Amino acid sequence: MARRCDACGRGSNRANNRSHSNVATKKEQNANLQPRRLAGMKVKVCTRCLKTLAK
Repeated sequence: MARRCDACGRGSNRANNRSHSNVATKKEQNANLQPRRLAGMKVKVCTRCLKTLAK
């Protein structure tokens, strides 16, 4: 399954790890997804959307 928020569509981000010698190594930063039951369906929602839905 994709690491993507079912509410807003937010997914992973590509970035660089930087060593002490400033060498760049590719890494992937995933969205902070939490499984929740919304409207009777089990969905993966990012914490940013959970905070918005709580309002």
